[in-house]
Amino acid sequence: MAYRVPARDVRFVFKELAGLDEVLSLPGFEDVSADLIDAVLEENARFVEQVVAPLNRRGDTDPARWNNGAVVTTPGFREAFRQYANGGWQGLQHDPRWGGQGLPKMVAAAADESINAASLAFSLCPLLTDGVVEALAAVGSPAQRDRYIPALIEGRWTGTMNLTEPQAGSDLALVATRAARQPDGTYRLSGQKIFITYGEHDLAENIIHLVLARMPDAPPGVKGISLFIVPKFLVDDDGSLGARNDVWCASLEHKLGIHASPTAVLLYGGGKGQVGGDGAVGYLVGEAHHGLEYMFVMMNAARYAVGIQGIAVSERALQKAQAYAHERVQGEALGGSAGSVAIINHPDVQRMLLTMRALTEGARALAYVAAAELDRAHRHADPAARERSRRRHDYLVPVIKGFSTEVAVEVASLGIQVHGGAGYIEETGAAQYFRDARILPIYEGTTAIQANDFVGRKTLRDAAAVARDLMAAMHATAAELAAAHGDDHAAGLDLIGRQLRAAVDAYERATEFMLARAANNTRAVLFGSVPYLMLAGVALAGWQMARAALVCVRRLQVEEGDPFLRRKFATSVFYAAHVLPRTQALAAAIVEGD
Repeated sequence: MAYRVPARDVRFVFKELAGLDEVLSLPGFEDVSADLIDAVLEENARFVEQVVAPLNRRGDTDPARWNNGAVVTTPGFREAFRQYANGGWQGLQHDPRWGGQGLPKMVAAAADESINAASLAFSLCPLLTDGVVEALAAVGSPAQRDRYIPALIEGRWTGTMNLTEPQAGSDLALVATRAARQPDGTYRLSGQKIFITYGEHDLAENIIHLVLARMPDAPPGVKGISLFIVPKFLVDDDGSLGARNDVWCASLEHKLGIHASPTAVLLYGGGKGQVGGDGAVGYLVGEAHHGLEYMFVMMNAARYAVGIQGIAVSERALQKAQAYAHERVQGEALGGSAGSVAIINHPDVQRMLLTMRALTEGARALAYVAAAELDRAHRHADPAARERSRRRHDYLVPVIKGFSTEVAVEVASLGIQVHGGAGYIEETGAAQYFRDARILPIYEGTTAIQANDFVGRKTLRDAAAVARDLMAAMHATAAELAAAHGDDHAAGLDLIGRQLRAAVDAYERATEFMLARAANNTRAVLFGSVPYLMLAGVALAGWQMARAALVCVRRLQVEEGDPFLRRKFATSVFYAAHVLPRTQALAAAIVEGD
């Protein structure tokens, strides 16, 4: 089944929920029009549908291969990456001073979703490169920015994030890679890094590794970690490539999914490079011992991007399951005797497909709304408005990462169920989405790590001020639903309003529990942190679906026969009836679990 970008839903969320018109009125976007964004989205859809999506299956069956330190990617990936780079897609959201296009984050989010849906394994390479660009733009020196960012945006070079090691896992206090200062001001790095996505490949001429390492005199723990640039090939003053650095791919991991994405074990040092000395040549980024703080710039960008990946895989699994349900003929229609019918006619198949659609569209709306908040945080003329949007965006990032990726696993699993026994057979392709999705709640910080951040830094630190701000907005939407009128939609609006109010009540109850227990029972707070994050995700996505329902009813008064609006409203009602009640169970688990 060919993948199709859900362009109508993307545009609906942009305009009706994320506030596209307001974003385009922000300082710096004067030359960006709605027509330009439409053209970008149309060209992006053409590229991913025709060039990237056809590679997805081949990447699963003919993955990246390691040979004596070199990695050859799936056939077709190199040419697709050249087209990706030449099309300017890597620079969509980045600053024009380094060759980027400077478009809103929400536009980049939509483009990222489509390429991730086309091939999750392919898209991981540009995802990490985006993170390197953002980190260097934020904390790199002017010389480092000028030397590395333009080539990264052009796609001539790619980037990676080197954090963990065999003994460390998620506990980066245990990082042991060493960085010894040299007389010329550079450093020599020695050690081993694992789980490095696209740590070695043949897509670009150079790879820029951002590496966490420890100087010999560094204090223990995370306060002694510094951040270094370690290029695969050293870069001369004129920007040309110099000697091969002493960083090597020792092996590739054999994974459950994303087979085409080379996950490398990297060795720093060993004397195999052309740079002489002991270790790989590296360059300190910012101040010594602030590496983890700097890396969080990249990690936050990556965490949001992984949330987008969850939405993308959900969309792809939904499209495949829906197509199969229309094609597969099995069983008679309920109460009928017309013979066998397509399984799309069976109530439970309809329930599963609606669950898949509701979760996917709810997560998408929440992610794009958060992207618009980041655009406001960067560009709004009012400092107070910038700060409010920044805090909202920061609050939502762990929710988008944790909720959307857990949703992806659920949606992909339901996709297999819709296929029945055929879904468990690799040849049908449904299983790939489940296998690919399973990494998403793990990397860039597990769901528990996101939940601990959500509770500790995003809720308790400000006494739930941002949470209460969002809850007030949710209550306002519930009030709007209660006052709305629509003869054909009154029952649906009433149901959505009732369920949204109940969900916000559960959200408030769980939040008050977290605040009350934080001072004297940290274990209870952390024990309930993942349910709390999922509760927030269900409620906040449900809020966006409720807002969508109000828009649909208003527009259907004029566009009565629009099938998209009718389906969107029906999906919003389904979300309220079948998904929002999860908040009650989650709140009970949090509070009673004490």
